[in-house]
Amino acid sequence: MMVSVDGRRAHASTGGAELTGDDPVVLLIHGAGNDSTVWQLQTRYLAYRGFRAVAVDLPGHGHSEGDPLPTIEAMADWVARFVEAAGFDSVHVVGHSMGTFIALELASRHPGITLSITLCATATAMPVHPDLLAAAEHDLPAAAALMAAWAHARPAHVGLNPTPGLWMLGGARALVENSRPGALACDFRACMGYTGAEAAAATATCPATVVIGLGDKMTPPKSGRALAAALDSPMIVELENTGHYVMTENPRAVKRAILTTVTGVSHQK
Repeated sequence: MMVSVDGRRAHASTGGAELTGDDPVVLLIHGAGNDSTVWQLQTRYLAYRGFRAVAVDLPGHGHSEGDPLPTIEAMADWVARFVEAAGFDSVHVVGHSMGTFIALELASRHPGITLSITLCATATAMPVHPDLLAAAEHDLPAAAALMAAWAHARPAHVGLNPTPGLWMLGGARALVENSRPGALACDFRACMGYTGAEAAAATATCPATVVIGLGDKMTPPKSGRALAAALDSPMIVELENTGHYVMTENPRAVKRAILTTVTGVSHQK
């Protein structure tokens, strides 16, 4: 789908389904240097289970026009404008990594449109290793290789893949390598400069779920639990043998977590 936000085209993937009727909307927000394609296993799943699944491309990412936005707060306000432009009254929000910060700010700054938040691979802060930041600024293939290696737990490195035909490390590398020049570095700087995660979590009043990969080196479990502690009675899902890319490394568990959050009913299959 395409809508106009601030006079520029904004794109979102819908899991191959037409957005018709008044089914609840699940809005999925990608992380740094990524785009809506990281959610393809979740959007299709939700789109055929009674939801309008909308995985958005942030400005300067995927098929959305414009320049990458420099702060998490600006990204959250842009997402709110996207929701309005798309004609949605309210949305369930799912975020990955940088997208979790955006989801938290959306819940804090725009509570009227945020029905729930599911935070996949989150933390109280997201510092970026100097070598990775330098690579993002000067050598995108090197940055992509570092991200792919650090972001996946051991099983993904040795070919234990829950989705046949998908090479997780290679796919992650290709996605970042094909991002627009400067987008990854801009996203990293936005994450590094954001200090409001715990404060936003403390003001969020909607149902919340935190999904933690126990092998996550980029947003370590300890920091994810600390962020969860700032929320009001969140559901916490901890996944063994899973790193930072929880939605591709353990897609079934992430789909169940999202469905449980948006329906309030536990889903085991």
